[in-house]
Amino acid sequence: MAQKGFKAPQIKLSPSERERLVEFARRRKTGQGLALRARIVLEAAKGATNVSIAEKLGTTRETVGRWRSRFSTDRLQGLLDEPRPGARRKISDKKVEWILTRTLESMPRNATHWSTRSLAKSCGVSHMTVARVWKAFNLQPHRTETFKLSTDPLFIEKVRDVVGLYMNPPQHAAVFCVDEKTAIQALDRRDPILPLSPGRAERHGFEYVRHGTLSLYAAFNTKTGAVLGKTVRRHTSQEFVAFLERLVATNKRKREIHVILDNLSAHKTKKVREFLASHPRSPRHARLSSSSRSSRSSRNRRAAPEGSRGGGGVSAERKQGRFARRIDAEKRDVRSSGLQSSSFCVWRRVPQRRTES
Repeated sequence: MAQKGFKAPQIKLSPSERERLVEFARRRKTGQGLALRARIVLEAAKGATNVSIAEKLGTTRETVGRWRSRFSTDRLQGLLDEPRPGARRKISDKKVEWILTRTLESMPRNATHWSTRSLAKSCGVSHMTVARVWKAFNLQPHRTETFKLSTDPLFIEKVRDVVGLYMNPPQHAAVFCVDEKTAIQALDRRDPILPLSPGRAERHGFEYVRHGTLSLYAAFNTKTGAVLGKTVRRHTSQEFVAFLERLVATNKRKREIHVILDNLSAHKTKKVREFLASHPRSPRHARLSSSSRSSRSSRNRRAAPEGSRGGGGVSAERKQGRFARRIDAEKRDVRSSGLQSSSFCVWRRVPQRRTES
């Protein structure tokens, strides 16, 4: 009596499984082993036998039967490689804890931070062991980052004012981020520049001649992306006011202009305040005292007291009191000139009320 042969399991694919298998078989970055398994299952779903699949794909019948059975049992997960045990870990958890403790709570002698080799020598392990522990716990002793904390008591209110201006700008208004680059060296090469030629880049001499310095003013329109720039020889409030006048002249008369600045001393002079009072459609926004310039908001610090730099042994209560008195004084000056506050430190001109006799 003839012995019955092994009956291969029938393969039926769902639309999602078929799509995933086709992706495995066609994607260039897929491993060839996984791609072959996907092709085996796709051929099996068509009703082909193990022998015909092996002949078509250039593999053995045993390989086809193995992956066909695994897919029938575990579906797509069965086609992936199982995790391999590898060699056993030679260092104990106590040793790993000791490496982490030394890294986080101690410093080497005559060095600013641990290296893999110095810590390995201190802990009695190899430098590759230290490197693997650091990688597992995402430790990078050689790297340092900086941070900046603001001492401004009204920091949150000012951030809301400036960020709100970026996120939700007023209608029919232009928002400009204004900044300057000072002390740009105007250099000229002493030797003539050699032009570009095939196989050789443009070349210039090493020595140069200085022609003084320049300052660059730039206003970035946050909506259109247009940049208005101007270079000046000096960097004072007079040149800054001239740049603001040019900025106002390039916009329509009825359009309100919002200007966001940093805390430079040239932005807080009497000339600048007089210019803003005479141009009601050009409000500027609250300056953030002692804030970091690394955030790209180029923040204006309108209400900060002039010359306030923090520190110096002055208590936080005295700083806050001086700050509040400065704000009240500025508001009184602005109200007396016919301006009113529509939001924090954003001033617009209003018509004077006529008094009836």
